[in-house]
Amino acid sequence: MDVIRIIMHIMILYFFYYAGVWIQEWFNLVIPGSIIGMLLLLSLFYTKLIKPKWIAMGTSLVLSHMPLLFLPVTAGTIVYLELFSGSGLWLVAIAFTSTLFVMAVSGMTAQIFAKRREQHD
Repeated sequence: MDVIRIIMHIMILYFFYYAGVWIQEWFNLVIPGSIIGMLLLLSLFYTKLIKPKWIAMGTSLVLSHMPLLFLPVTAGTIVYLELFSGSGLWLVAIAFTSTLFVMAVSGMTAQIFAKRREQHD
């Protein structure tokens, strides 16, 4: 039963992702659709129309595998290193630095929310 619940949670996350992509394409916005989807989800959390526990198991699964989700960026940069020849080598450093930054900020944010949840419960 937990597997079905996790699949449903992840489907809800995908719904918000695709809703954000649709809004981004429909209004021709520069903000990525994934960010718009996260803002939609955040606004529904804020207004308490959706409770975080409704997607908790699915998000926990995705967060536990987060380092694996960042590997394609790093591997893609290494595979296409010849595209970054010359002054483009700075792009490699920027890609690695930004990836590390996103991983660190995501991890710290998850820890902050986990501590708040523990204090709240």
